[in-house]
Amino acid sequence: MNRLISSFARIFRFYYDGFSSMSWWGRRVWAIIIIKLIIIFIVLKIFFFPDFLHRKYKTEEQKSKYVLEQLTKSL
Repeated sequence: MNRLISSFARIFRFYYDGFSSMSWWGRRVWAIIIIKLIIIFIVLKIFFFPDFLHRKYKTEEQKSKYVLEQLTKSL
C-alpha cells in the first residue's frame, strides 16, 4: 500500500513540476483545452445521451428487462 501511495506521489510531482515550470502561453493553451473538453462533454451528455431509461421506466426491474430484450433481440 505504501508503495502505491509513493508511486502516485511521484506521478503527481512529475506533472506538478511540469505545469509549474510551463510558460504562461502553455498554461493558457492547456486552460483553453480543458474548458473546451468540459463544454464538449456537457453538450454531448445533454443533447446526445439523454437518460432514456429513467424517463420511460420507473423501476430497475423494468429497465433491466428492456435492456435484456434489446441485447438479445434478433435482427
